[in-house]
Amino acid sequence: MMPESTSEIKVPRTIVLVGLMGAGKTCIGKRLAACLGTEFVDADAEIESAAGMSISEIFEVHGESGFRQGERRVIARLLRRPPHVMATGGGAFMNEKTRELIKRRAISVWLRADLDLLVRRTSRRSHRPLLRGRDHREVLGKLMEERHPVYAKADVVVDSADGPPEAMAEQVARAVMDYVRRSGIDGPEEVADDGCILPESDKEMTW
Repeated sequence: MMPESTSEIKVPRTIVLVGLMGAGKTCIGKRLAACLGTEFVDADAEIESAAGMSISEIFEVHGESGFRQGERRVIARLLRRPPHVMATGGGAFMNEKTRELIKRRAISVWLRADLDLLVRRTSRRSHRPLLRGRDHREVLGKLMEERHPVYAKADVVVDSADGPPEAMAEQVARAVMDYVRRSGIDGPEEVADDGCILPESDKEMTW
């Protein structure tokens, strides 16, 4: 049960969940949105819808660089919507332009998880391009070294752990509300160029 004081507070900006694959961004994000009475959006699902192909297929056709460019544009478009809860892919926050846009228009939350938990969770599914055919522990360990210093720039940090996702969602909600109170943050900043328009020079991508 959400604390009454939390459920009554309206979040002024979109809450963007960041972190490595397996941190629980989608699972926790859905419950967080339900707690706050707002929409949940999975950025990867939106990317697949816009591109008309799966994430794995996008990697195969456009490579990781092409995927990241399209990902940034889709996230920028999503951030134009009214405040909601958004789960992002593990590499989204690593893009400096995407990170800056999230800083100006949203509240970022890093769901920090230890290596054992990530390995255990990612071993249950095989759809992740960066892990396919590779040792999960080795890959995730390297990603932690590379990405954790950047994830640490998020507005809010919450440790993800095993247990009821509803409890984790409540923990995230309390941390976000505390951040809102302390920072005095209000609505999203206006951005003249959020980078969501497809460049004329990009002939291969249509999203």
